[in-house]
Amino acid sequence: MQVENITIEDIDRKLLDAQYVSNDEISTTLYLSLFLGKPMLIEGPPGVGKTELAKVIAKTFDRDFFRIQCYEGITFEQIVGEWNYQKQLLHLEAAKNDSNGEDKIFDEEFFIRRPLLNAFLNTKDSVLLIDEIDKADEEVESFLLQALGEQEITINDLGTFHLENDLIVILTSNSQRSLLDETKDRCLFLYIPYPTVEREIEIVKSKIPEADDETVSTIVKLIHDIRNLNLMKKPSVRGTVDWVKSVSNLGTKDMDKSLNDSIGVAIKNESDKKRVVKDILNKRYNDK
Repeated sequence: MQVENITIEDIDRKLLDAQYVSNDEISTTLYLSLFLGKPMLIEGPPGVGKTELAKVIAKTFDRDFFRIQCYEGITFEQIVGEWNYQKQLLHLEAAKNDSNGEDKIFDEEFFIRRPLLNAFLNTKDSVLLIDEIDKADEEVESFLLQALGEQEITINDLGTFHLENDLIVILTSNSQRSLLDETKDRCLFLYIPYPTVEREIEIVKSKIPEADDETVSTIVKLIHDIRNLNLMKKPSVRGTVDWVKSVSNLGTKDMDKSLNDSIGVAIKNESDKKRVVKDILNKRYNDK
């Protein structure tokens, strides 16, 4: 991508137009990723907007979006593609009298493309999200690193495919395991923590502009108090947005009742819920 005519302030504005509230570090890292042509490795707790940022970048810069959702045990075939064995067998059955029939089963028409190959061969500039790469094993990580570094993918019996577009690559990690040094060296690193109170209020308002300012402020401050507790799962920014929507719908005349009735929107574990009710919501009620 040509970045001569784009500034960090332009990126801030473009992301905000897509309802993503950026900050200096996010916008600067994205700008440098475009300028240097390097992937972004984004770490941070679940629910802070790592995946959403990749989607918004695709939307903002009018690019096609491809996603590899990593998980334990993911394989080369699930990332790149695999042969359609059933179609190959049917073709062989139909071509018994054709001496060239066996060779034809290794044509591209018998190969099912998966996200990495689709992203490589897409003719329109694209964004590739490799989500939660820390859940994949090191062998898969090494393969992805090689493919992205060399900008080509080799598939046995099919050949070598080269990158066909200006591909923005974004990797996310929840730090379940330490990534390879080679991966870190080839990427620009960005850590997205939970937002400050001020930024989270801005995020919520960008998602729910009709929400009452006092309701938004109250719930965001409660969320920050909740995140300071020792919980099994801290509430995400998405949870904050959903809680504001829920309380606004239930009514804010009796705020305490609405907060208690809808707490399951933000807190997703029963022991966490009891802790929050006892240490945060009941304390709020008793302090009045």
